Amino acid sequence: MGEVVALSIGKGKTFTWKDKNIQSAIGKEKVTEAILTFDGFVGDGVVNTAFHGGKERAVCYYPFEHYQKWEKEFKITMNPPAFGENICGTEFTEKNTYIGDIFSLGEAIVQVTQGRVPCSTISKYNNVDAFLSRIVETCYTGYFLKVIKEGKVSNHSTFQLVDRLQEKVSVWDATKVMLLDRKNKEAMLSILQIEQLAEDWKNRYKTALAKLK
Repeated sequence: MGEVVALSIGKGKTFTWKDKNIQSAIGKEKVTEAILTFDGFVGDGVVNTAFHGGKERAVCYYPFEHYQKWEKEFKITMNPPAFGENICGTEFTEKNTYIGDIFSLGEAIVQVTQGRVPCSTISKYNNVDAFLSRIVETCYTGYFLKVIKEGKVSNHSTFQLVDRLQEKVSVWDATKVMLLDRKNKEAMLSILQIEQLAEDWKNRYKTALAKLK
């Protein structure tokens, strides 16, 4: 069972990076409670719909365990939600969380659908140019969940594993292939066998496979 360290929501806003205005919803704010619907948290939103949003990406989760690593590596102080995550929580990192895992989150029930495809906004928002490349190299991206049962979530809620449908492909495994190993035909075919995988990632793997023929 994991604990919610921070519950955060927010819609698109402008922040400045190297004298440029950037429009993004990464700058979320902590709240004490929020209603989680099939479309996401009430009051939350996205700007880049290519990588965020939709029912299969209703909730963004980032492991609290990674914060200490990044603080030490970049010699900075970081506080959730530095990655624009809705839930920063403990115990369930990419390596011990599996595609299809079902969790209770407060009154809601959610299911892991895919890892996160990081973008340069993470580097810009945190003012660390190397952040994006390091997240890609480590595959410490966080992950997305869809909502199976709507309900209230608070910043004191637990994140508890309810069911594990498979133990072959972790979030880290699937993300590593997606970001770093797009020529691994055997791995992609194996990942595509997971019914609970997000349609977006299924399509991305199929496209990568088609290029190998």
